[in-house]
Amino acid sequence: MNVQPANGAGDVSPSGQTQVTAENGTIETVQLSNPDGKPVKGELAADKKTWTVSEQLGYGKTYTWSGTIAGTGGQQLPITGSFTTVKPKRTETGTLNVGDNKTYGVAMPIKLDFKNAVKDKAAVEKALTVTTSVPTEGAWAWLGDSEVHWRPKEYWKPDTKVTVTAKLYGTPFGNGVYGKQDVSSTFTIGRDQRVEANTKTHRLIVRQNGNVVHDFPASYGLESDPGRVTPSGIHIVMEKHASYSMTNQRYNYENVVVPWAVRFSNHGEFVHGYEKSIPDQGKRNVSHGCANLSPANAKTYYDSAMIGDPVEVTGSSVPMSDTQFDYFDWAVSWDKWKSKSALQ
Repeated sequence: MNVQPANGAGDVSPSGQTQVTAENGTIETVQLSNPDGKPVKGELAADKKTWTVSEQLGYGKTYTWSGTIAGTGGQQLPITGSFTTVKPKRTETGTLNVGDNKTYGVAMPIKLDFKNAVKDKAAVEKALTVTTSVPTEGAWAWLGDSEVHWRPKEYWKPDTKVTVTAKLYGTPFGNGVYGKQDVSSTFTIGRDQRVEANTKTHRLIVRQNGNVVHDFPASYGLESDPGRVTPSGIHIVMEKHASYSMTNQRYNYENVVVPWAVRFSNHGEFVHGYEKSIPDQGKRNVSHGCANLSPANAKTYYDSAMIGDPVEVTGSSVPMSDTQFDYFDWAVSWDKWKSKSALQ
């Protein structure tokens, strides 16, 4: 007979394996009782050799075994013992950036944020899984002490179904901190739409499934001022606003409301409509980092844009940083990305 956890075990993870195995014989009766004497739910295998807990155990509780095993020689063996689960100093949960039944663009990363720094990153990363309907190479990378991202090596294939699961409950975060609850999400990758934003040609081209569907004149960040240049690299659509109020104290403007704003950087870059720069669009870069379109063209793009679409900026004098990760995931080379896993 094998009982897990062992009799007298303490500081047991409540999400670990809890079961009784009859190595010689079969299980006749078995019960695992909580501190109140109530039975814990479990499942007996068809061959009656194994009984496994099927409900979540609690933190800081003592559980007691009872029951009998019928031995091969006709003898009855008692199932006894008890164990105590760990009592955390505190519990912590995580927050995913993707939602159930949502649809995202082909550059969408998966992001799991924690309120506090995670000490035992390896233990947490082992609790994370991503499953896909289409074979997809990808990896987790810690982009700070309190956030871990997963992205594919290359853009997602359209129509891929994705499920991300974080089995955090019972997982040690380090320094006596444990996971409070599991989190998961199932979502879909939509059509393949990419923006080609060329700051030298002053064009913004939208492709769907490889085909050009829009080719707009645009004005990007003023190249003569490094603080206004639109950084080159692969950005990601993050949010959309039918109108958006913009303020930049460094450049002395406040509450400038623009239409059809699609954010592609947390550093303040949007694709948006701006009527005043129409004479410059297609000819000169005059913005403070955004991609300016006419309001009509901005509306057309806005209607087609999806969270997670890539915005590929080329031609500017300033590259995206690969050390600032506000959805700058694609600025990091694949080898460097993999090196940021805690399981190396």
